[in-house]
Amino acid sequence: MARVSTYLNFMGVTEEAFAFYRSVFGTEYAGPILRMGDLPAQPGMPELPPDVQQLIMHIELPILAGHVLMGTDMVASMGHELQVGNNVTILLEPDSRADADRLYAALSEGSTEGSPMAEMFWGAYWGTCLDRFGIRWMFSHSESA
Repeated sequence: MARVSTYLNFMGVTEEAFAFYRSVFGTEYAGPILRMGDLPAQPGMPELPPDVQQLIMHIELPILAGHVLMGTDMVASMGHELQVGNNVTILLEPDSRADADRLYAALSEGSTEGSPMAEMFWGAYWGTCLDRFGIRWMFSHSESA
């Protein structure tokens, strides 16, 4: 089933922020918390330091009316910098790959940055764009979803 979620980026405090949101909404995390250290090794990339391995790669928390907050830690040593415009992303999870492609094509028209739709190691067909109005969109489709 298609859904829309809000994806939040933090600089090393995702776990703290989501513990707070969990207490506010009184809900539990959906699925396991994935950490940077859970990522498969990438060819040519150095091993992550222990402190970075403990950072959050992905977390989900249902809040109200079926809406889900998702989050990740940005990593300064990887060149990430938190700023207005990259701290919140609207995540679209359409029912079909064709819908993902259609939405990506429309919203990325005039886009200034992003990642084209591609198969990802976690099993999703995924991409991002910053639309011409400065809004960041993420697209994800999984056949099993």
